[in-house]
Amino acid sequence: MADKPIRITRAPGGEVEAEGPIDAFAASILHRAGFLSQPVLHGTWHRLPFDLGTAWENEHAAFAAEMLIAARYPVALDSTLCPAQPLGPAAPASARHFAAGTPSHQLQPTRAPSARR
Repeated sequence: MADKPIRITRAPGGEVEAEGPIDAFAASILHRAGFLSQPVLHGTWHRLPFDLGTAWENEHAAFAAEMLIAARYPVALDSTLCPAQPLGPAAPASARHFAAGTPSHQLQPTRAPSARR
């Protein structure tokens, strides 16, 4: 893994994209979080689908960042992409979001529903 972070940002056109040293494993993590991969002239463009709403984009960008951080990738998450409320139980509650290399947001712990009846 590289020392240079994977950057997840909202581009000037409004699309959420991931850039940086994205290897095959990081690409699979992004895909799991909802990112699409499109081949372009200089490599592959990783982005979320267009026009699904800011809240949806924020949640999926934050979830991608959490999974990448859990896999020990350095991540720079745009501070405008932090979700308004914590993600569900599938998202790790202890992961931190990073914007410009400094912690900017930490998810609140969530309780999973009890399996007992």
